[in-house]
Amino acid sequence: MTNRYLEGAFAPMHEELTLTDLAVTGTIPDYLDGRYLRNGPNPIGEIDPELYHWFIGDGMVHGIRIRDGKAEWYRNRWVRGPLAASALGEPCPPGHFGTLDIAANTNVISHAGKTLALIEGGIANYELTDELDTIGVCDFDGTLTGGYTAHPKRDPETGELHAVSYSSNRGNTVQYSVIGVDGKARRTVDVEVHGSPMMHDFSLTERHVIFYDLPVSFNARIATEMVSVPKALRLPTRLLLSSLIGRVKIPDPIAARQPGFNPTDRRMPYSWNPKYPARIGVMPRDGGNSDVRWFDVEPCYVFHPMNAYDSPDDNSIVLDVVRHPTMFDTDMLGPNEGPPTLERWTVDLTAGKVLEERFDDHPQEFPRVDERLTGRRHRYGYAATVSEGTGGGDTLLKHDLVAGNTATRNFGAGMQLGEFVFHPSSASSAEDDGVLMGYVYDSAADRSELAILDAQTLEDVASVKLPHRVPTGFHGNWAPTA
Repeated sequence: MTNRYLEGAFAPMHEELTLTDLAVTGTIPDYLDGRYLRNGPNPIGEIDPELYHWFIGDGMVHGIRIRDGKAEWYRNRWVRGPLAASALGEPCPPGHFGTLDIAANTNVISHAGKTLALIEGGIANYELTDELDTIGVCDFDGTLTGGYTAHPKRDPETGELHAVSYSSNRGNTVQYSVIGVDGKARRTVDVEVHGSPMMHDFSLTERHVIFYDLPVSFNARIATEMVSVPKALRLPTRLLLSSLIGRVKIPDPIAARQPGFNPTDRRMPYSWNPKYPARIGVMPRDGGNSDVRWFDVEPCYVFHPMNAYDSPDDNSIVLDVVRHPTMFDTDMLGPNEGPPTLERWTVDLTAGKVLEERFDDHPQEFPRVDERLTGRRHRYGYAATVSEGTGGGDTLLKHDLVAGNTATRNFGAGMQLGEFVFHPSSASSAEDDGVLMGYVYDSAADRSELAILDAQTLEDVASVKLPHRVPTGFHGNWAPTA
């Protein structure tokens, strides 16, 4: 059997490269001084194509160092989780690895002077060097256990990281946390949800935290088949998991002793659950579990909100989200359940209901905004079009949420885009005064480039050429030099 997530633009790289003095077309702005970093699945070792889910590949971080108008280096490095380290013939890094032994593959950020490779679901996160080598497991100096999230939000006023984390070991709770500018957790709150959902992301406003409790939940049947137990014990194991997961917290010492998973079986133990209610929760940022208000929405799934803010006009919260009609229902290898579209959800706190409106019909994912406006009212948002299985489309979208229109930049036939990240030209520049950066893959040449665009016009500013393909991946960020 073939697997689209192991072929073409998704196919993994097989070596780690260090390239210097990269070719550049155009002129890189002088204000870009830092690293463009991006993480994504790059499985290593023996994989069963029939079972491989895109989200369960070993993480590989790609980085380009930019300074003084030059692209000084490119590096790609596997994050050294237990499976990757073993496949590379290296010792496993010390520490507790959580629910699965794969390396953090979803996002990469810089915070408190550290580079962090992130993942969700109770799997370990890792600290990296500036050159992307793995230092070891990140638990925020021992202040946060049980895993983290791939999607923290940085408060632009305080610099703190806010997050909502889920894990099959947390019972029927998710955890809201705040990581200070010192890199340590200063606050955690356990919030009760309906069961054991895959809460991939959340939203943050100046006053509220928003939880997406939607119908993708832990699947005990899949998890049981993945566990290395005798076939005769699978049914009782499944029944045990079904009775515990989503109901009872599993303490870390017990979780660390759970049966190991077959490393060739890279399935995702979460799936669409039509019996699970679809709702969103709203909690004051200084509140607790008893303060959460829940609001029903139409069944769907949201991987990524674009942004959210408290309305200055009335007692409501505005959420811009990319909505999938279902997820992991008929296709268990990756996100491929119909076109994801951009919607605006308005939470009426007075009436106790949510107004759901379609903003744009383009199939799209990986929405971003100017992160100086995280949790604040924004005008512009950016997203890449996607093809089957959330493969890269050929068009970048710039949404004007005030004027109600969408500008497009088409890169041409055979070109495939990943996520694009905004960086302002200065700390005080206008909302779209800066550049957008993201990888573009040329399928005919089998090569990628880092495209740098004018965020106002979507025209080319510069391009960093690579002699190889960067596999289709997940999330990245601009990490400015401190």
